[in-house]
Amino acid sequence: MRAYDVIVIGGGAAGLFCAATAGRRGRRVLVLEHNGRPGEKIRISGGGRCNFTNIHAGPDNYISANPGFCRSALARFSPGDFLALAGKHGIAFHEKTLGQQFCNGSSQEIIGMLLSECAEAGVEIRCGCRIGEVRAGFRVQVDAGEHCCDSLVVATGGLSFAKLGAGDFGHRVARQFGMDVTPLRPGLVPLTLPGPVLRAFAPVSGVSLPVRVRCHRGDFSESLLVTHRGFSGPAVLQISSFWNPGDVPSFDLLPGKSLPFRRGRTSAPALLAEFWPRRFADAWCSLHAPQKPLDRWSDSECRRFEELIHNWPVAFAGTEGYAKAEVTIGGVDTGGLSSKTMESRTQPGLFFIGEVVDVTGWLGGYNFQWAWTSAHAAGHAA
Repeated sequence: MRAYDVIVIGGGAAGLFCAATAGRRGRRVLVLEHNGRPGEKIRISGGGRCNFTNIHAGPDNYISANPGFCRSALARFSPGDFLALAGKHGIAFHEKTLGQQFCNGSSQEIIGMLLSECAEAGVEIRCGCRIGEVRAGFRVQVDAGEHCCDSLVVATGGLSFAKLGAGDFGHRVARQFGMDVTPLRPGLVPLTLPGPVLRAFAPVSGVSLPVRVRCHRGDFSESLLVTHRGFSGPAVLQISSFWNPGDVPSFDLLPGKSLPFRRGRTSAPALLAEFWPRRFADAWCSLHAPQKPLDRWSDSECRRFEELIHNWPVAFAGTEGYAKAEVTIGGVDTGGLSSKTMESRTQPGLFFIGEVVDVTGWLGGYNFQWAWTSAHAAGHAA
């Protein structure tokens, strides 16, 4: 058996950054990663350029049963702090939209930075490990034997990205040590349409348009993308994190614009094609427009039509599940964690960071920032 000060289970964004932070304090740190190389989710993120933070990240950009939980940690390690670290390593980056920060080059630069930080801090990283049982006293079984530690950090992520080996290991560890896990569901995920609506939009797959969508606290103005199973695109991915079965989000399909009705024999699809792709206009009007020329519409029909365009309720059938989800909503209950250190309130020396915790960010770099923020907090305490 080998003894360490800190063992971090999970060699992703949160795990690597926590390990480096703890290692710089002189702690002897081991990272255990089941994939063949660390940082796999970083590597594929942002189309290979890693949307590694968002300069606007604040408590209001996160979903949790305890919305204020992330406030303390975000205040102590902000997006600006991570940008400074990236700059120190010579990583060139740019803002794409809405505060999102991307590497000019490759996401591999972020992985390289984290590995460099770990190497400088003397962190030991083992990949391709089959991690078994975690026993009392923080004894961690791996295929090569057993290791023990004073502090155990769980950074195993959620249920999304199963193709990278994601699973419920972290949630099981939490329950094993008597901690609660809030209900789990896929987030930042495409939503599926019921049969009649799906049939109308099936020929429109691949078409996109700007919308505003609302559901509960969620209110986003971004683009909608029609897919062969329903709707996706940034607006729908964002609102999916607020959606539950039975909810009916409302779409404004002409945000900030009024529909200029013109009499004559113009059809509704022809009028809307001035604002939308014609195929989308045809599909939408097949469901909602009176099938007659505009010069035969009554004033009340015109009013109802425009009201529906600005407040279109869509009763989705479901989501495309964890296979297509970018994050997992829910996780280790923050009520059992210190907001300053991410340490269990009932099990000293046990820490949970990143996506395994019930803190989920919006689309656009917010979840990476939570990884850095929560890792920094735990790394200074573990």
